[in-house]
Amino acid sequence: MVQQGFTKNDWTLFRSKLPGWQEAFMDKLNKEYIALLSKDANPSDRFWELDRRIRNDRQKAGVQLRMSRSNFIPNILSLLHEGAIGLEDLDEFSEELRDTIRIFTRQSLEEADY
Repeated sequence: MVQQGFTKNDWTLFRSKLPGWQEAFMDKLNKEYIALLSKDANPSDRFWELDRRIRNDRQKAGVQLRMSRSNFIPNILSLLHEGAIGLEDLDEFSEELRDTIRIFTRQSLEEADY
């Protein structure tokens, strides 16, 4: 059964893959924080830049998100936009879901051209 552009199996697969995607995304962020802290700059500047980054990053879907079926498509789009996942990460999902995501990403690209 397809609901809102995805199947029940898509929802189940998403719930199983999300923790791994988030761990990988947070690992990427941690490496960026290490690079930030390793910069040749004043300690206070590095500290406050890290503080700002963490405050912003903790709001990202790649770190935490609200799990609900109604947020499923927006969550996937957020993960894609943040770089937490790529389109290839959706290869195991249904054609319905991939088509839905393609429509939304195409619309986003078209809107960015304006």
